[in-house]
Amino acid sequence: MVSDQAVPDWLNKGDNAWQLIASTLIGIQSMPGLVVLYGSIVKKKWAVNSAFMALYSFASSLIIWVLLGFRMAFGERLLPFWGKAGPALSEDYLVRQARIPATAQYYHNGTVETPMVEPFYPQAALVLFHFMYAAITLILLAGSVLGRMNIKAWMVFSPLWLLFSYTVGAFSMWGGGFLYHWGVIDYSGGYVIHLSSGIAGFTAAYWVGPRIKSDRERFSPNNVLLMIVGAGLLWLGWSGFNGGAPYAANIIAPIAVLNTHICAATSLLMWTCLDVVFFSKPSVIGAIQGMMTGLVCITPAAGLVHSWAAVVMGLFSGSVPWFTMMILHKKSSLLQKVDDTLAVFHTHAVAGLLGGILTGILAHPQLASIELPVPGTMGFAYGGDFTQVYKQIIGALFIVGWNIFATTAILIAIGWFIPLRMPDDQLMIGDDAAHGEEAYALWGDGEKFDVMRHETIPHASRGNDDVQVQLNNIAARGVTIQL
Repeated sequence: MVSDQAVPDWLNKGDNAWQLIASTLIGIQSMPGLVVLYGSIVKKKWAVNSAFMALYSFASSLIIWVLLGFRMAFGERLLPFWGKAGPALSEDYLVRQARIPATAQYYHNGTVETPMVEPFYPQAALVLFHFMYAAITLILLAGSVLGRMNIKAWMVFSPLWLLFSYTVGAFSMWGGGFLYHWGVIDYSGGYVIHLSSGIAGFTAAYWVGPRIKSDRERFSPNNVLLMIVGAGLLWLGWSGFNGGAPYAANIIAPIAVLNTHICAATSLLMWTCLDVVFFSKPSVIGAIQGMMTGLVCITPAAGLVHSWAAVVMGLFSGSVPWFTMMILHKKSSLLQKVDDTLAVFHTHAVAGLLGGILTGILAHPQLASIELPVPGTMGFAYGGDFTQVYKQIIGALFIVGWNIFATTAILIAIGWFIPLRMPDDQLMIGDDAAHGEEAYALWGDGEKFDVMRHETIPHASRGNDDVQVQLNNIAARGVTIQL
């Protein structure tokens, strides 16, 4: 017999189970998804460093999140854009019904217009779910500075950025801040996660400085097949990313998941077609970038638009970021000066901003009435005026401005104590200089196997048995594959 304490009246088992599943799917996007993707999409000499940056960010984010971060993003209001800091570790706090206290919407006379968000599961499930969002935001940001940022500087930057940049955007848009109550739409992170990571990553790339010339000129993936595996985990994990945003296993969740995959597929195909038309051949990296921009673009709208709108958004997300990356980037001195390693600015900032604006046009009033706190919210295409698009633009400007300011301040402060960029002599080496480890050291510690060494050449004069032993020894040692 299950006690009432274990299953209180307010607990919805289906919602609780789905929220935990969605959290796990988002976690898989980071671990191992982005760890594998980053470790394979970069040059061989940066595989370990790139994967470790993602691994470290995931671990450090959790500790900071439960100590201070969650309540700064989803706690009681301290400022219009920030919540009161505090731990999310006590049993009393974590087992009670989840709630986001600052989300209650009031009329001018003080009466409640929309009650606070109170999902039907424990607070622990909400803490876990939003940790996964916070962690992946940091890992996406890391893509801009791969291949040269001092790992010690990154270890300091990660928790500070989470506290002083991410929590501000999360509270303002989701936790009951001024953008939330004003009616800016960000269904599941087009602004809070993707626009933030793209702008902060671009800003960080500016302050850290570029890779060495040889890396900028040639930075081919060291393992294309593993790169596809990482991208696949990222795509499928987006079912939890957008499906968990309603905080319930309701009718919005499956619509969001379906729209997510429709937009991603459309965007991938659009990007690939443009590659074929302009460059005569499809690119695997291009297909992954198109997939990514589709996933990012639909994120602020996933549960709020019809599926035909997801196709439209996919066409835009597969073409607009393609244009900014392939055409505009080559003509802009600023974009060329800033060394954004994985083009996070284009795949996340541009696609996130595009998705936010399209949400202001395509948000369906019936779906919006189920999910959003401000009654009467609808897109321009459904009879609304230009107000919602205007709100989306203002919300984006706040996210952009805050991320530039906070990221700059944090990196300048760190730079006083720790060099942000590795020295050139270490950049020539890569992983071995940063970690004393290599990704593909198959022969000892990267030692080359010399078949001409006397002791490795079999001698028939020693007898057949001795020859076989010698050959076995050679085979056991293996050889280094130069990638």
